[in-house]
Amino acid sequence: MPKKQLIPNDHPLLIGVIHLLPLPGSPRSDGDIDKIIRSALADAFAYAEGGADALIMENFGDIPFSKGAVAPETVAAMAVAGATVRAAIELPLGFNVLRNDGLSALALCAACGGNFIRINVLSGAMVTDQGVIEGDAHALLRKQREIAPQVKILADVQVKHAAPLGDLGIEIAARDTAERGLADALIVSGTGTGDATNVDDVRRVRSACPATTLLLGSGVTAANVGSYLDFADGFIVGSSVKRGGQIAKPVDVKRVAALRKAMG
Repeated sequence: MPKKQLIPNDHPLLIGVIHLLPLPGSPRSDGDIDKIIRSALADAFAYAEGGADALIMENFGDIPFSKGAVAPETVAAMAVAGATVRAAIELPLGFNVLRNDGLSALALCAACGGNFIRINVLSGAMVTDQGVIEGDAHALLRKQREIAPQVKILADVQVKHAAPLGDLGIEIAARDTAERGLADALIVSGTGTGDATNVDDVRRVRSACPATTLLLGSGVTAANVGSYLDFADGFIVGSSVKRGGQIAKPVDVKRVAALRKAMG
């Protein structure tokens, strides 16, 4: 069975992460929404110029994260940033509301013309630094049908910064997420932000779900991307394309372009 394309393309996808600065209400926020928007726009333009195929925006600066629904002010701030980027950049746009608020991510897509969401735990349960997070594909898919039926769901398999509760193996977790959680794409990552993804994990998920779009969610660089190209359909990148490879720095268009070139 041929894979359904997440985004029309004839090459591996490059999805650039816009790490939002701390949003209003979060512990490290300085309340400057204009600075948040300027930073988001700068990163978005750098990704577009460097050859990214899509963007995904997340409230990365809001640590510590909630394991459930985020506060209204978080959604409001992300909507302002998302609408601004959407108006300035023609690339497809997605949302990831950390740590696992897929309903708010869908709402953001509905309000901002978004194309996809990332959900860290769609199926099963994971032990995280926020506690035990349980997937709720039942609620998410019904809300998707109600407010944003065109939006695609990108779902992590045994997400980073977490450990599975009752590990049945990554292959079973992947099949459950794709076939029972109805994810449009699967994401496999390393153990933490910026950590390289285990090639064997990618191979095992590809073997278990050959007809599902498979993305890598961490640790992809221009130097190592070649080892994944036989298995992955695309890459979600953030840390490695920042200036000096430092996550707190702005996106470096030259690093984005180098990764794009290495991807072929």
